[in-house]
Amino acid sequence: MESLYIKDFLNFNFLSNIELSNNNLLFIKSHQNYENNNYISDAFIYNTQKNKTYKLTSVKDASLVSWLNDDTVIFKSSLRDEELKSKKDEEFIDYSLFYSININGGEAESLFNIELEVIDLYAIDEDNFLIKAVYDIEREKKRKEDNYLEWAKEEIDYEVFDEIPFWINNIGVTNKKRDRLYHYNKKENKLTAITDEYSNVHSFKYKDHKVLCIINSFTDKSLTTSELRLYYIKDINNKDVNKKKEEKIIIDSNKYAIYFADFIIDNDNKEKIITVMTDMQKYGLNENGSFYLIDESNNINLLYHYDNGIGNMIGTDCSFGGGKDIRVYKDKIYFVGTENENAHIKYLDLNGNIKNITNKQGAVNYFDISNDDNIYFIGFRDLKLEEIYCINNGLENQLTYFNEDILKDKKLSIPEKISFKTNNDFEIDGWVLNPIDYDENKKYPAILDIHGGPKTAYGEIFFNEMQVWANMGYFVFFCNPRGSEGKGNAFADIRGIYGTIDYEDIMKFTDIVIEKYSNIDKSRLGVTGGSYGGFMVNWIIGHTDRFKCAASQRSISNWIDDFGTTDIGYYFNPDELGGDVWNSFEKLWEESPLKYANNAKTPTLFIHSEEDYRCYQSQAFQMFTALKYYGVEARVCLFKGENHELSRSGKPKHRLRRLKEITYWFEKYLKLT
Repeated sequence: MESLYIKDFLNFNFLSNIELSNNNLLFIKSHQNYENNNYISDAFIYNTQKNKTYKLTSVKDASLVSWLNDDTVIFKSSLRDEELKSKKDEEFIDYSLFYSININGGEAESLFNIELEVIDLYAIDEDNFLIKAVYDIEREKKRKEDNYLEWAKEEIDYEVFDEIPFWINNIGVTNKKRDRLYHYNKKENKLTAITDEYSNVHSFKYKDHKVLCIINSFTDKSLTTSELRLYYIKDINNKDVNKKKEEKIIIDSNKYAIYFADFIIDNDNKEKIITVMTDMQKYGLNENGSFYLIDESNNINLLYHYDNGIGNMIGTDCSFGGGKDIRVYKDKIYFVGTENENAHIKYLDLNGNIKNITNKQGAVNYFDISNDDNIYFIGFRDLKLEEIYCINNGLENQLTYFNEDILKDKKLSIPEKISFKTNNDFEIDGWVLNPIDYDENKKYPAILDIHGGPKTAYGEIFFNEMQVWANMGYFVFFCNPRGSEGKGNAFADIRGIYGTIDYEDIMKFTDIVIEKYSNIDKSRLGVTGGSYGGFMVNWIIGHTDRFKCAASQRSISNWIDDFGTTDIGYYFNPDELGGDVWNSFEKLWEESPLKYANNAKTPTLFIHSEEDYRCYQSQAFQMFTALKYYGVEARVCLFKGENHELSRSGKPKHRLRRLKEITYWFEKYLKLT
């Protein structure tokens, strides 16, 4: 058996976007290209009858992959047409080029191009498509004027902000930009807007000439609530599509945060709308959504109160890409739900009965359902990387082995679970990884790893950085303190008390681990975490000296500064911290790690990204400056061109450098010389 090294993650394969058509399972496989510092993504097919997998495309950057018909796949790829490239550069026009390819053989062919940045696509038929694309309000107005090119060339050097949020992490500047929904008729080469220019379309569903949209419409300030609109497109092949469009507001924008909506046929064969949404009245912005049915008269009825998060919230640094984690199939809704340390597929019927489809330890990312009721999913099992699995008559089988050879000869540490109860009987779950080649006669350093969120969770799935450190001779321990996902809304609710009960849980867990694992050298403890975990690292070093070094990643240090610089600060802080800078200045300062930085003695590394608009770079610099000011050793590594997702989807060279920086920091302070 071989050790797992820092660089080994460059060999990992990532699976996403799983979609079925008859006996063929379409998905994307991605891997990192270190030399070119990018990701290679292509479409693959798994034939469920032949149990055979084959590569469908060789474009290396396939995205928005979906079925056009049972034999044809459509996908978006980068511009390869030199004329279009030149036009894009000279005329400041975004293009999205779509291709089609027959799954039975042949080369990819150009299908159509759209003069917009397309971010989602649904094929109604071979000539008609619903397209969600970025609409730049100011630019599109200027394009109608004669001096557009002169204006566009001048504007390259400027960004103008007049609304909030003015940027969004992993997207960039969003001021006066909206995700707008269009109908595109390929035969007519006609693009028709369905939604208005100020409406941001979160998601949409199509059925029988009806389009159901979750929308956030705003000027000046985006709201945390959303609305549900239904558009009737009577004849998609009619040239006057826009004149045939009707609009109906199902839910207005005053009350609910809506996360999902789709059509469903009830037990009386009537069509209804099923939604996942919350009014946020009891637990605020982080309140988990419940399931509701809406009838044709817009009556909203609770179907099932679901207390946990929908989607896979189990943390890992080994997933890339997207997909569907909730679907309506026949008369049921299937979804991934996070409970405790697992993410399972469940179904809910229209009588309010809920049942687990998967029960094994691990996490499901995305799934689809075949006509014979088999379920295919991308997930993590045991300590394996992502693979595709099938559930047939309750039995789960692994179908792909893309990552099997990568880890089969590597030494891995099996997580050992530790649980304890808080003073109000909440159970805190945590785990310990023993050092590889553990010798009971030796003392070892240990690393505490704290997850982000805070409304995410750790589980017993493969987490690369932790396994690397275990291979390097560290104990690694991690837990799900109060504030985490998986144990209900009440457990996750730490509004207004950040750094109190969550800090107590983490410190108590640390005490229990040290007591139980006597081979841990408690004088050689390190701590790291990102996002909320970075906030907690900053908090810890200002409240205890028990850690010999720390690595704070994409962190928060000053809630006052965070309010006006980040994409969520203006609504997250009043809700989660309990006020804004005018009415609750002292409270925000009390809950800011920067206030206590003058107490810090712990050498700390700060990892941050230049384009992190979720936790802006000023957060790291303020904490770094405070430590330097008070004579504490500190270091900042700032990654250009990266955002809040550095550890999960950053450029390969940057991801490698990040892990090296953290690891070398621990080696410097925790290993005996």
